Amino acid sequence: MTDGSTPPRDVVVVGGGVAGLSAAVFTARQGLDTLVVDGGASILRRNAHLENFPGFPLGVNARRLLDLLGEQAEAAGADRLDARVTRVAAIDSGDADSGGDGAVPSDGARFAVATDGDDRIRTRYVVAATKNEVGYLDGVDGVGIIERGKAYVDVDERGRTGVDGLYAAGRLAEKPHQAAVCAGHGAEVAVTLLEDDDAPFYHDWVTPEGYFTDRGREVPPGCEEIGADERREREAASLDATRERFAEPHPDPQETHPSLEE
Repeated sequence: MTDGSTPPRDVVVVGGGVAGLSAAVFTARQGLDTLVVDGGASILRRNAHLENFPGFPLGVNARRLLDLLGEQAEAAGADRLDARVTRVAAIDSGDADSGGDGAVPSDGARFAVATDGDDRIRTRYVVAATKNEVGYLDGVDGVGIIERGKAYVDVDERGRTGVDGLYAAGRLAEKPHQAAVCAGHGAEVAVTLLEDDDAPFYHDWVTPEGYFTDRGREVPPGCEEIGADERREREAASLDATRERFAEPHPDPQETHPSLEE
């Protein structure tokens, strides 16, 4: 359990689908302490064979893709918690669980996140990425909810809500249902968060050695130069990982719509 006695997280991502995991990859790679809270309900698990995601010309098992995205987020430094978020509440210096006078506590936390596992997590930023589930946001004043048969969160073009520090990504932010679109929006929301955090310009690009420095430039924040040996080692590691992950069919059973389950 995480509570107010432990240091707050920088980012809590609510939902472990493609939008949430993509957001976590980028915030974690920038060095923000990122936690993904996921109850395992991504609708992508119902997909029989994902055939329109970039980089897989013959398609890919959707559950395999989610596993790989989760592994990528963890490799970037994000932590994951198997739980369902039940409440996000704004906090201030006088109350760890609810809004008050609007002052930001000395530890920088803006929100308290509660889960069905009795976790209480303080965080500076929240990225909501749970398809159409919005009930857990009832504790945050200023969040616009749009009802169009299903519920969405009202955001600007970069995923910002009307509450500082709270963002929505993917389907919850009214993005089209395609996994590629939601993954891209998760990344965009994360970069927006980083910009709002007043971090230095963030690019996230691994370049050949000397790409910047041989031109008399410093390596920009989020970028990295690597030599030929390091490039070959990384490529070999990625090839080994790909062979291993795709050596056998995915073991999880095909999921279906809840209404079809007995």
